[in-house]
Amino acid sequence: MNLPNKLTVLRVILIPFFVAALLWENGENYSMRIAAAVIFIVASLTDMLDGKIARKYNLVTNFGKFMDPLADKLLVCAALICLIQLNQLPAWMVIIIISREFIISGFRLVASDNGVVIAASYWGKFKTTFQMIAVILLIFNIPALAVITNICVWAALALTVVSLVDYIVKNHKILTEGSM
Repeated sequence: MNLPNKLTVLRVILIPFFVAALLWENGENYSMRIAAAVIFIVASLTDMLDGKIARKYNLVTNFGKFMDPLADKLLVCAALICLIQLNQLPAWMVIIIISREFIISGFRLVASDNGVVIAASYWGKFKTTFQMIAVILLIFNIPALAVITNICVWAALALTVVSLVDYIVKNHKILTEGSM
């Protein structure tokens, strides 16, 4: 259990605390929203940090390859579902985002069975960045930033769709031919 893997595990452990803080008093307690935002930001930073450390010090493990993207998905999906509960996001939008994650995970599983590793694309990284920024802005829920928040939410949704299409186009042979 090296440092990058510990950071990934920490990210997963932070999720229930984040959810509890965000949903405290149905999101009406602004101090708890700030706590939720801090937890989300710390968890998001561990995502960036664990990958950089793993690559820089050659600490890439199978556990990390599996858990790191899963931890990211759990964190973002938990946040998005909470934001539906708080009436800040429409369910259809969250369904599109979560569906993309299932589809890509399925692609990766089939690829893995064929000995192929599908690396994260730049579109996927941009998508994750915009999703995390949008979630943070939604958590803070500052009326003066409503336009910027909406732009980030729509950009995250657009990047979700673009990254899905990019994965499908680049990796369609995995499903159609069983290899790349």
